[in-house]
Amino acid sequence: MTTLYCARWVLPIVSSPITDGAVAVDNTRIIGVGERAALVARFPAARLCDFGEAAILPGFVNCHSHLELTVMRGFLEQEENNFFAWLRKLTVARLERMTPDDLYVSAAWGAVEAARSGVTCIGDASSMGATSLAALCDVGLRGTVYQEVFGPDARQAHEQSQKLRGKLAKLRENETPLVRVGVSPHAPYTVSAQLLELTTEYALAERLPLMMHAAESIAESSFMREGTGVFAEGLRQRGIEWRAPGVSTIQYLAELGVLERARPLLAHCITVDDQDIETIKAAGASIAHCPKSNAKLGHGQAPFASFLKRDLTVGLGSDSVASNNTCDMLEEARFAALLARIGKDRISVPHMASADEILFAATAGGARALGVDETGFLEEGAQADLTVVALNNPHQLPIYDPAAAIVFASSGRDVILTVVAGREVYREGRVATIDETRLRARIKEIGVKLRF
Repeated sequence: MTTLYCARWVLPIVSSPITDGAVAVDNTRIIGVGERAALVARFPAARLCDFGEAAILPGFVNCHSHLELTVMRGFLEQEENNFFAWLRKLTVARLERMTPDDLYVSAAWGAVEAARSGVTCIGDASSMGATSLAALCDVGLRGTVYQEVFGPDARQAHEQSQKLRGKLAKLRENETPLVRVGVSPHAPYTVSAQLLELTTEYALAERLPLMMHAAESIAESSFMREGTGVFAEGLRQRGIEWRAPGVSTIQYLAELGVLERARPLLAHCITVDDQDIETIKAAGASIAHCPKSNAKLGHGQAPFASFLKRDLTVGLGSDSVASNNTCDMLEEARFAALLARIGKDRISVPHMASADEILFAATAGGARALGVDETGFLEEGAQADLTVVALNNPHQLPIYDPAAAIVFASSGRDVILTVVAGREVYREGRVATIDETRLRARIKEIGVKLRF
């Protein structure tokens, strides 16, 4: 049965906004976008859902998250001034204190939070890919689960590569039309060049998307350029040899052939210069911009204005709520817009990031960064992934420009509907696909266990 979603505004993202608009959905596809009167006449038997003073737009795309870490919201606050200690505490808690079911509950709770805030598609990096895949499927979101691989010791590269292949083979058995599998060599300080090359070769052979944390911190830059700092010292303490390539992370990935061949999704890209940006663009790689996490961990400010000005493929990511505290893409979008207007990037690139540009990054840009072609915009034939944002609250009125009202005055709490592939995942204050009451109780139990 055709459903006609109507509202005061429709923002297709790839075309002009529509006043008194509607989106017609049948099964998993959008079959019409336009003025309400025209679509009512075209589909007279359609089920009518009128949201009044609201905006219909594509579902938000969170192109970098770690859903399995949702239970660590606020858990690592004391370690935020020491990224190495932060990573160590996180890793110990995940590997030694959480059961497989704990990790599933954590991922599912993160997916629930995403659905409630209008997110329809996620790029999730996970050390336990099966849990994230199950969580996305159970909540009903679209996404790519990037199975992480670790191994800084080149002597173990082939062994780690074989283990990864085994994990991916099992994961791919559970792929669905909505959720696919990718691979993530974690970072240059946790994956040797040999393992990175082996992983890239396998990803290319199996046509798997590849994602990697890159240029995330000053510590990483010191590790790559001089072979100094906490990451280098950590490897030395483990008896692992590291010879710094003497270049930035981006140039290192280019020299290894990873950028041009795999065209990976690069998370963060904070410590990048003009040459790095041109290298990323020339290779056709994409960027997951995570401004709140970058700032909260004190890593710095990625040159988002430069990314926009130079037409890079860039989307927005929350990173984990262990380093962000919320998975709210509207809050992320506003933070990205405001940061892009200040600081050294603003001086070198006189570009005021507009609400339209930011919404593009939060929807179509994120979908393109993930390599998902049929979502992120409202257009006939596209996947029916959409969200409705109420625009009648005191903190939003009056409204002169719906895009500006969404970016600069709204949050995920204003979302009233989330639809994925034509299925209403979230509506009227509840996620319809999973038992939120049970998950809420379990997430509290796990929190108590981690606290003591």
